[in-house]
Amino acid sequence: MEIIVVDNGDDGSAEAVEIQFPHVKVLRSGGNVGLAKGSNIGLQAATGDYLLYLGSDAFPKKDVLAGLVNYFEQNQDVGIATAKLVLRTGKPDMDAHRGFPTPWAALTHFAGLDRFFPKSKVFNSYFQGYKDFSKSHEIDMCISHFMMIRREVFDQIGRWEERFFLFGEDVDFCYRAKQAGWKVMYLPQWEVTHYKGVGIGIRKESSDISTASPETKKRSRKNSVDAMKFFYELHYKTKYPRFVTALVFLGIDALTFLRTKSNL
Repeated sequence: MEIIVVDNGDDGSAEAVEIQFPHVKVLRSGGNVGLAKGSNIGLQAATGDYLLYLGSDAFPKKDVLAGLVNYFEQNQDVGIATAKLVLRTGKPDMDAHRGFPTPWAALTHFAGLDRFFPKSKVFNSYFQGYKDFSKSHEIDMCISHFMMIRREVFDQIGRWEERFFLFGEDVDFCYRAKQAGWKVMYLPQWEVTHYKGVGIGIRKESSDISTASPETKKRSRKNSVDAMKFFYELHYKTKYPRFVTALVFLGIDALTFLRTKSNL
């Protein structure tokens, strides 16, 4: 096993890791180049058959890594897998169990219909809440805070899309992997604690312990909606009629206003 840390800042943390954990390979990006580009820097240096992308706010339990590797060895059609991510409140992190954000899925989610019909396949395709969360099953996508990927997936579909600065790079990668025929699996028999949003400060789950600056919070809110529009332009724009695209972009613009002006 090799551990690679990609440092996107200049606050002394990279030097601290080098001193306290000399077996860790520390790479410096030279500045805040974004999550996807930082992930590619780590990818270029990695030599393993399986690559685990682990956010600095995620903490897997002891048996998770070995369990996932064994699972991959026994399931050659699986390209990406995640564990059950649990928030500080003890509730599951639903972003680790997602469907792709089609116009209908996004509409039902942001309209709040998935909260009224959490077990509905029609109204909760965003989080796929109709599936059995106690058993292993296939999903559309998971988040890169804890995402294990088979090396062959990168060989086939390429690297992380660096035009995503923050948010969206995991949606895009899972989408391309699924298009190439790989399975994305949710494996709840293994558990990871997720201090969701502690680095960016815009998630209520960890807002009380986040040290993110107001500038970081504002930029993160903007990035979250920019990623939505860019993903749609990359993968959905040619699949839907123009009037659907116009409505989607109108909704994204409204959400941009709410998140950047109203701090939602």
